[in-house]
Amino acid sequence: MSLVLFHHPFSRAAGVLWMLEEVGVPYTLRFVDITTGQQKQPELLSLNSMGKLPTLSDGDTVVSEAAAIALYLADRYAPGRLAPPIDDPRRGPYLRWSFFAPSVIEPGVMAKLGGWEYRESSAGWGTHAAMLLAMKSAITGEYILGDTFSMADVVFGGTVRYMLMVGLLEPDPVFKAYVERLSARPALKRADERNAAIVAERGLMLG
Repeated sequence: MSLVLFHHPFSRAAGVLWMLEEVGVPYTLRFVDITTGQQKQPELLSLNSMGKLPTLSDGDTVVSEAAAIALYLADRYAPGRLAPPIDDPRRGPYLRWSFFAPSVIEPGVMAKLGGWEYRESSAGWGTHAAMLLAMKSAITGEYILGDTFSMADVVFGGTVRYMLMVGLLEPDPVFKAYVERLSARPALKRADERNAAIVAERGLMLG
């Protein structure tokens, strides 16, 4: 197997499992004990100088950052199925909302949670209210691309799902209904089960 995911179930690598299950190609998990700082050891640092998870190797290719991994996997292993072709008009919203999650939602939520003081015109995420309106505008159909599920839903929807679970987003009916649709996907169920199994096998506890 050429695909290797350096993984811990309490890291963003947990979400990459969903990506891999949606793509449907064989992969290997390499457990990294982030509680002991194993991610900062030479092996992983040689692949990802940030010493962070997720990190994915595919033969000689190394990809880090969850959104980048998602788009790489879709283009490499599921073009036309999970990623619109380059000349497809849907490619624009596909890329937009895939990067909206880490570039706008994550810092926007952290800014509100931490009470950050900043100039709205200088921050890429603008206001929290504007961010929420934009998020809702992305979910006018079943999925980001209307009735077609794509890897953008794994990135964007995975972020919404996690933030609802931990109370970082208000349980708006639009978000809740979207997450319910995503949660019904067999690939997500398999990923959740595998992450849970690793937690149980290794006796892991949050905090």
